[in-house]
Amino acid sequence: MLLQRLDIAQFNEVFSIMEASFPLEEYRPYEEQKALLEDPAYAIYVHTDEKIGKVNAFLSVWDFETMGFIEHFAVDPACRGGGLGGKLLDEITSLFEKPVCLEVEPPENEITTRRVGFYSRHGFFLNSYPYMQPSISKGRSPLPLLIMTSGRTIQKTEFEAVKTLLYRRVYKAL
Repeated sequence: MLLQRLDIAQFNEVFSIMEASFPLEEYRPYEEQKALLEDPAYAIYVHTDEKIGKVNAFLSVWDFETMGFIEHFAVDPACRGGGLGGKLLDEITSLFEKPVCLEVEPPENEITTRRVGFYSRHGFFLNSYPYMQPSISKGRSPLPLLIMTSGRTIQKTEFEAVKTLLYRRVYKAL
């Protein structure tokens, strides 16, 4: 296995990669992010460079009864481009043994189009239903995103169920 569950001593490394990889609107402040580890449905999986013992990639995930949700996925900028991300995505998806979803920015420029393409190559399908990610933390703005799902696109009723679950459990917006 390439991924291991986070050892709490690795949290600072994960948070550093998060800060380097995501806009401020897409992650919680340090204490809020760390506090999520107390929720039994939430976990962070890490990939560590065996030579130096440093975290070089992570996925933060929610394991719900009906689906998994990949909230954050990042490879340290210094380690990108070598295929590690695809291997980690494939592994985490297989660990769930149920449908998995994630949020992406609409494919409106080269970077966002490449990101959607990456997920598509790894078995995810873009759903075209309008979706607004609620504010992830006080003082942060909601974001217009789209939902991608593993295995297939989903029907509108399934999308509404996914949206309700994410709004209730991940964002505490309902």
